[in-house]
Amino acid sequence: MELRFFWGFFLLGVLGIALAVIIGYQSYSSNRELAFDYEQQGMKDQIVIKFSHVVAENTPKGLAAIRFARLVDEYTNHRVRVEVYPNETLFSDANELEALRKNEVQMIAPATSKLTLVAPEWQLLDLPYIFPNYAALEESLTGEVGEELLQKLERDQLKGLAYWSNNFKQITSNTLIRTPADFKGKQFRIMPSEVLERQFEHFGASTSMLGFNDTFRNLEGHHLNSQENTISNINSKKLYQVQKYLTISDHGYLGYAVVVNKQFWDKIPDDIQEQVKKAMDETSNWLWSASQELNKEQFEHIRASSDISIYQLSKTEKKHWMKEMEFIYPEFEKQIGHDLLKKALEIRNKHVHH
Repeated sequence: MELRFFWGFFLLGVLGIALAVIIGYQSYSSNRELAFDYEQQGMKDQIVIKFSHVVAENTPKGLAAIRFARLVDEYTNHRVRVEVYPNETLFSDANELEALRKNEVQMIAPATSKLTLVAPEWQLLDLPYIFPNYAALEESLTGEVGEELLQKLERDQLKGLAYWSNNFKQITSNTLIRTPADFKGKQFRIMPSEVLERQFEHFGASTSMLGFNDTFRNLEGHHLNSQENTISNINSKKLYQVQKYLTISDHGYLGYAVVVNKQFWDKIPDDIQEQVKKAMDETSNWLWSASQELNKEQFEHIRASSDISIYQLSKTEKKHWMKEMEFIYPEFEKQIGHDLLKKALEIRNKHVHH
């Protein structure tokens, strides 16, 4: 009797435990399923834009990318998340464009020189002194010239959303450069561009189209001895530490185009596109002045914290550089397009004496 009671009590206990486990598991499964569905639903609704770029976060482009991501989150009410990958953390200078075409990233902001490989008309922006001052640059890029260049990208299933300004380029070298004739015998690091290659080789320099993040190492190792870049880029990669002379020439423009995969962009609902554009426009407008201020601040930092010798071209010297470098305009007229070059030259001539 006692044995039967024991086994009955034992079975009742086992059944109770089993029932508790089943109920507990069902409850856990139910809660887990609800959480999983909620999470998946949130992920499904949120559009993720992977934004890859190749410079440091303390540069005009780096700061703009962070600002843009914040504004997109705000204006779309978290419906779009921009994930920023700076400093080649996702894709290098050499392969980010191909990654964009494959939709492995959805947005990049390459230097405009790189887009000459996509649309030869973009070589316009590499012409030396095509923008004699910042006013000419802004008038060109925010007007018909800039809009026409962005439209050219759509032939390659890319959509240009905006221009992000950096600033004018300066020259660093192992000896002082005061005239284009001083380029002779130099080995320059340049961005991928036929115009830039021709610009230096015309004056007897050789060129190398190394990736931006390889520049310091190659200058330090004396594989190259010269390069052209904006002050902010010279500062962010500490190029002034491995070069003896800095010439303030303003001879060319370095800026970026924010480009998105067109097929990806076309699938985004119109209302969300408008909010992303709003964030982009606001960031671009902010950057016009911010990039100038940042370059000025970092120029002062270089001057105060390094022993690099700085040479500023006089107005007379700059006019000499402009005249010497004009040889290149007719050489690239056919590739750029007669009408487009004419529009840019009209703006240039209006500002050249100001």
